[in-house]
Amino acid sequence: MRTSAEPRLADGRPVTLRAVPYDDPLAQEMVSRVQQEYVARYGGPDEAVVDAAEFDPPAGLFLVAEVDGVPAGCGAWRVHAPGVAEVKRVYVAPGFRRQGLAQLLMAALEDSAAAAGHRSVVLNSGPEQPEALALYAGLGYTPVPGYGVYADEPDAVHLGRRLGGGR
Repeated sequence: MRTSAEPRLADGRPVTLRAVPYDDPLAQEMVSRVQQEYVARYGGPDEAVVDAAEFDPPAGLFLVAEVDGVPAGCGAWRVHAPGVAEVKRVYVAPGFRRQGLAQLLMAALEDSAAAAGHRSVVLNSGPEQPEALALYAGLGYTPVPGYGVYADEPDAVHLGRRLGGGR
C-alpha cells in the first residue's frame, strides 16, 4: 500500500507502508515483537485467537512500516462484525517511538478499513499501555462494550470510533 503523499516521521524520514500476508516471515517477526511487548507489560502474550486468513485483503490487512529499509512498526485490521473492523497488532519499535509512526499506521488502517466498506473500528488495549491509550484518545476513540477473550477482564480497555468523521 502506497499513498500519493509519502508519509514521513516527525524527523522527516520517509515511511514505507507495505501490506504483507499475516503469515509472511516479516509479519511474523513483527507479531513476535508485539507479543514480547505484551509479555513485558502484562506477563503473557495476547490470547486472542488469530487466523492469518482474516488479515487477507479485502477482508483484512496487515501493514509493516519501514524506515530506511528497517521494519519500524506494524498494524492490522480484520472484520469484527458487519461494517465493523477490529484493529490488531499496532506496534512501533522502541527506536521509532514518539515520531508519529503510530498515527501514520492508524490512519492507514482506518482509511483502508473505510475503503473496504467498514463504518467503524474497535480495538482492545489495557492499562499497561498508557501511550497507546493516549494515542487512541487523541484519535477520537471512546469506550465500547467488551468483546472477545477479554470481554469480561476488569482491566481490559475496549475502544472504538466511527470512520469518516475526520481525525
